[in-house]
Amino acid sequence: MVITIHASFLPHDDPDAALAFYRDVLGFEVRNDVGYDGMRWITVGPEDQPGTSIVLHPPAVDPGITEDERKTIVEMMAKGTYGGIILATPDLDAAFERVEAAGTEIVQEPTEQAYGIRDCAVRDPAGNMVRIQELRRERSATT
Repeated sequence: MVITIHASFLPHDDPDAALAFYRDVLGFEVRNDVGYDGMRWITVGPEDQPGTSIVLHPPAVDPGITEDERKTIVEMMAKGTYGGIILATPDLDAAFERVEAAGTEIVQEPTEQAYGIRDCAVRDPAGNMVRIQELRRERSATT
């Protein structure tokens, strides 16, 4: 059996700000931009990975969500504790410089973590945590 990650979902509360961050700052291509009833669902992804996408969606639009749950989701988004994603790049320093220069909220500068990953953390315009990890070459058994 083969299973791949096709799409993940992150909420946004400002489609234009989300688009500017994911397209203009991170460099993702826009794959779909759908409006319905005053809301927008925007699908973005890395140009070289056409089978993997992020769907930026309006928060709490599921008809099964209660009004109390909707309020909780909006509150959690405002605190930055609702959504998140981990991205990866071979050049973490360049990626960090780009997001910092764009005025992105910085949570953590590039750091060597005790568990063997070097990464940084920022918040997208909706408050979602975006961690960017540095891709490293695997060491061979002979090195």
